[in-house]
Amino acid sequence: MHPVLIVGGGLVGASLAIALDRAGVDAALVEATPPGSMPAVFDERNLSFAEATVNALTVLGVLQKLRAPGGPIREIHVSRAGDFGRAKLAAADYAREAFGQVVVARDFGEALEVRLAELPRLVRYRPMRFAGFDGIEDGCRVVRLDGPDGETRVRARLVVGADGADSAVRQALGIGADVHDYAQILFIARLRAARAPDGRAFERLTDAGPTALLPRGDRHYGLVHGVASDEAEMVAALDDAAFLARVQQTFGWRAGRFLAVGPRSRHAARRVVAERVVDTRAVLVGNAAQSLHPIGAQGFNLGLRDALTLAECIAGAADPGAPELLERHAARRLDDRTRTLAFSDGLARVTSNSARLLRPLRSLGLLAIDRDSALQAMLAGGAMGYRGDVPALCRGAAA
Repeated sequence: MHPVLIVGGGLVGASLAIALDRAGVDAALVEATPPGSMPAVFDERNLSFAEATVNALTVLGVLQKLRAPGGPIREIHVSRAGDFGRAKLAAADYAREAFGQVVVARDFGEALEVRLAELPRLVRYRPMRFAGFDGIEDGCRVVRLDGPDGETRVRARLVVGADGADSAVRQALGIGADVHDYAQILFIARLRAARAPDGRAFERLTDAGPTALLPRGDRHYGLVHGVASDEAEMVAALDDAAFLARVQQTFGWRAGRFLAVGPRSRHAARRVVAERVVDTRAVLVGNAAQSLHPIGAQGFNLGLRDALTLAECIAGAADPGAPELLERHAARRLDDRTRTLAFSDGLARVTSNSARLLRPLRSLGLLAIDRDSALQAMLAGGAMGYRGDVPALCRGAAA
């Protein structure tokens, strides 16, 4: 019997396992990939860690395991094609060195693996996949796992679904989800420009989606280039020179001439929001609870706060799956989750709407952000990961 069984060894699931170990909670981790391999999510995509996330991952001893430093985000520039005005946020205005930092997902995955290997109490089921539930016995969820040697049944006081936007745990619990397809495909790549990154992150918004440049720590930018779904195959077929020319035309010259681009991957932009995040002896975190449009780079930061709040709620509890603990977790997550979802979805919908009547309103909005210190402070707080009931580790404090 395990006090906590985490299904999913990706960004949030692995981070939760580390946080639970620090809180003195024994846990098991179900991972689809075998030892020596990493989940597909740990690829060349670029993760934008808010300051709160940097704080927490530093206390958890993860960021110290990175082989190369992340790239600090000292300024954020936002503009939209066809609209006048732009908004700029500077960390120095809030007595901060940076809003956060950019880390390559592959590097982060390797750092998580090194840290997980240091946890002697962690039980790892790999390679295994969640196959379903066999009811509740003696205060435990009975879980079926499929592996190379057949099916295994394990029992856990609490099962955590951290298995992504198409969560099998969520489906097995009968929890519905609201799904919205933004009809955008996001191309992800490493990009080199004539001017090396200087700490500025750029977000250029268009009818087809965002084009963002994130300052990595290796003198390259992390590129996110959004295109309409019906153009995705055409864009994917472009050679590197034609693709660079397209991105340059969309983005402009704020970062200088674009010189080279690395291998490209593509991902559909979807919003998947679970109808609820807790059930009997079960809880959803990360993308299993909510998957956001990547505009504003809120997804992993929000999911990590799910995990850290859960770890706080069950630390020291005799029964980590007790209903009152899960209700407390859901209540603590409500404000942050609601506000972040609304911000991400609203930004994605408004900025990609081509209606002419919206153009002056968007332009006025950008000008207001650029000139209103109170509005800037609210946005800066969100960008740094401080919304709602903030977990102690996000403040760099002991949990």
